[in-house]
Amino acid sequence: MTRGPQSRKPRFRTVHEIQGRLRLKSNQLRDPHLDIEYVSALMLAQPGVKEVRINPSAACIIIRYSPDQDAHAARERFLKVLHNLPRDAWSPVPGSPGGPDRTGVAGRALAAALTPVLPRPVAAVMSWTLAAPTLLKGADTLVNEGLKVEVLDASVKLFALIQGDYFTSNTVGAMLSLADHVEHRAERKTTDLLSGLLRPQVETVRVRRNDLDVQIPFEETLVGDLVLCGPGEMSAVDGTVVEGEALVNTAAITGESVPLHVAPGDELLSGGVVEEGSLVIRAQSVGSDTSTARISGYIQRSLRNSSEKQERTEKLADRLAPITFGLGLGIFAFTGSLARAASVLTVDYSCAVKLSTPVAVRSAMYAAGKEGVLLKGARALESLASADTVIFDKTGTLTQGALEVTDIVPLDDAAGAADRLLALAAGAERHYSHPIAAAVVAAAREKGLDMPEMSQVDFIVAHGVSAYVNEKRVLAGSRHFIHDDEKVDCTAGDRKARSLQEQGKSLLYIARDGRLEGIIAMRDTLRPETASVLDGLRSLGIRRLVMLTGDQERVASALWTELPELDEVHAECKPEDKARVLEKLKAEGRNIIFVGDGVNDAPALAAADVGVSMPSGAELARDMAQVLLMKDDLTGLVHARQLALRTDQILKECLWTSVGINTALLGLASADLIPTVVSAAVHNGSTLGVLAYAGMRGAAPPRALLTAPPADWENATAHGVEDDAGDSTAGDAVK
Repeated sequence: MTRGPQSRKPRFRTVHEIQGRLRLKSNQLRDPHLDIEYVSALMLAQPGVKEVRINPSAACIIIRYSPDQDAHAARERFLKVLHNLPRDAWSPVPGSPGGPDRTGVAGRALAAALTPVLPRPVAAVMSWTLAAPTLLKGADTLVNEGLKVEVLDASVKLFALIQGDYFTSNTVGAMLSLADHVEHRAERKTTDLLSGLLRPQVETVRVRRNDLDVQIPFEETLVGDLVLCGPGEMSAVDGTVVEGEALVNTAAITGESVPLHVAPGDELLSGGVVEEGSLVIRAQSVGSDTSTARISGYIQRSLRNSSEKQERTEKLADRLAPITFGLGLGIFAFTGSLARAASVLTVDYSCAVKLSTPVAVRSAMYAAGKEGVLLKGARALESLASADTVIFDKTGTLTQGALEVTDIVPLDDAAGAADRLLALAAGAERHYSHPIAAAVVAAAREKGLDMPEMSQVDFIVAHGVSAYVNEKRVLAGSRHFIHDDEKVDCTAGDRKARSLQEQGKSLLYIARDGRLEGIIAMRDTLRPETASVLDGLRSLGIRRLVMLTGDQERVASALWTELPELDEVHAECKPEDKARVLEKLKAEGRNIIFVGDGVNDAPALAAADVGVSMPSGAELARDMAQVLLMKDDLTGLVHARQLALRTDQILKECLWTSVGINTALLGLASADLIPTVVSAAVHNGSTLGVLAYAGMRGAAPPRALLTAPPADWENATAHGVEDDAGDSTAGDAVK
């Protein structure tokens, strides 16, 4: 039975320490189930840590940190983290060792160089000793896993040793060691690039110590510190508000698009930005313990998962190993030459094929992260590349997710009547927490209007607002509230109201002293980048673009008129209807990307081949999605598709380049045209070249594809829908 992480309580001891550098040792680092990369990323997220190196074979971890930190406090902090590793630090599948370190590589290279000048008996003992681990590993692999590259490596060294060609054995061993070191370093480097994206975006924080407000480096923040946050500043710690009140934008953390009002006693997560007011927060979690740093483990877990294509490629590479082995044995059987057989056996297809995939995937994840897109591993990339259909939930994805005033229609034709109507509505609505109220107040503030003081304000849930100004009663709400409930005649505005509703706009009726004053229209406006994103997706091979919305058909029709790039629009969708649309399209054989942001989108995000969540999405939606857009910009979806297609192309190029070079080498080695050492050098050199190509090209930023919208785009979309839009062909086709 496999031991659980709770039974693997690691104990670390200090073996060497100088200011800024700490070396710890624990046999737990040899545990094959311990995810070394996860532990490395966890320690890198600690405040002040600059570099982490782990050597599993030596059971050592070296931590380099900022030398201006207190050494004792830093050591105790690091030990606390290592002694309490989370459950996610252990993988159910044993991992591979981290590869030889530089000292081991240098030692093998020196041994190979000295072999020709050493006495024959000494060279023999040294060569067999150095080859022993490779021979034992090859035998174990042959017995337990079958013919794989480890068996080929062991056979090459064994044939050379049997011939007494110690120089070839040690030189091949040195090259294998160097290649293994560089390959693991390439993987670690790309992982470190990802980890670098997770570093806190706050470099300094203001804290109150000894009744003085001081600014300190972020990494020096301690649990219990009083952290000060003013307007525009981000909370870098998780903690409790002890002083002050503020509106805090927590969209990036909780998915709540409306700023959160916090006061003393409230809990606040790191990553929230203070919009108004100021706070004093008592830090409860700092550094890697904060909510924003937990994403480190999130990425490390995603790296454990291979895509289906990656698994197929690795199986193909493993199937080629027996062919190479059989060819080597055949060469020996026909020629009796162990040297020619060894030359053939130095060539295998699996190294470059297997290792280029994680390097390319991690490089793509890094490039995506630089563009504000978080990818959950290889499966997300593969699904993005193979998708042919994108389904959007309308609100908060194609649209801004917030209402804006588009039309102000006073019944009074006098000059300035529109501004007076807006100011009156804003005065009544400004204390009401509702999207319509927020839109009206924002429009009045943008125009610099003075809002009249109201008294006896009464909010009627789901209807509107009642208030008094200058002893006259003001009403703001729906037509049903004003006309039916309050008996104010609204028929004078019906013709204009119908026209506005056909354009998909929501209406707010304003009455004063028993008389209708006018109508204010608003709607959830399109994102400025929406049209160009749809065009960009189409140019990247997406064949069908679909929008789902819970809005009425006339609203969906008006939006479709503005977005002719859409192929399908489904109106009045309930959550179960979204799942039904997905099932129908999947039954047609389509590979689907679903883009959403709400709790009710979670089933669709899970059912799609790949789910994409907006940054303001609800926490459940963000958890279910395989792709997270970290910027409030749909352009990230196009970048993700570009990177996925490019990664797919890189992997194909790496595969066929490796197959071509190694097939040529097999031919040359079989014909006895190259010796074993040259064959090994070319093979390992080509492998390193393939890895370098995968890493460098994979990490390059996506090419510019989208063009900026025209300068008058907002005006065109705000007022460009004619009164007969509801009768358009697009509108009739809404499902």
